Amino acid sequence: MRSTFTGVPGLSSTPEVAVVIDVMRAFTVAAGAFARGAERIVFAETLDEALELKARHPGWLAFQDGPVVPGFDLANSPAELRSLDVAGRTVVQKTTAGTTGALAVAGARLLLCASFVVAGATAAVLRRERPEAVTYVVTGDGGAADEDLACAEYIAGCVGDAALAPDPYLARARNSHAAARLAEGLRLGWQGVHPEDVPLCLEADTVPFAMAAAREDGHLVLRPVAPG
Repeated sequence: MRSTFTGVPGLSSTPEVAVVIDVMRAFTVAAGAFARGAERIVFAETLDEALELKARHPGWLAFQDGPVVPGFDLANSPAELRSLDVAGRTVVQKTTAGTTGALAVAGARLLLCASFVVAGATAAVLRRERPEAVTYVVTGDGGAADEDLACAEYIAGCVGDAALAPDPYLARARNSHAAARLAEGLRLGWQGVHPEDVPLCLEADTVPFAMAAAREDGHLVLRPVAPG
């Protein structure tokens, strides 16, 4: 299985199989929402589209990243997610990195979205599907985020070795610019950043499912998928 690692700017065409990585924090949040019983996650291209979808569908929730935006239910915090009742709900998610990266490869035959918490299950899906090539899309920092690249390399390594230890990869993520930026946000009192966000993003293989996105009714929709 040939592995290619790139950012969205490095994509020259839509890959056949893509794994889109956003460790801090979109796809850690998405995995947490599914673990708490969310039914599906609809990716929005803009904040306005996310709020419009929420307004048209009573009971839907809307998540965004960055500063807290009125009308949204969560600002991309896996720790603050624990205070929300998401069971059986549809979530609309719009983030700068993760959802944008997924939408950039929406035409892939197999599109998986991943972070460390779903890394092992994502690798298991790839072992089951046995594609000739996989493109790992690093979404943070314009494709330069080391926490996302470390996660991508961990998943690729797990495809060949299910017992691969995550510790060196987690150490890189712990020392990444994104982790430092969130720590600085805490110091400055940013809304939507919780002291437990980074630790939750640095838990490996804690949920038993992967996450696959596909087109449904004109939208790119993420759902949990069993690895076996």
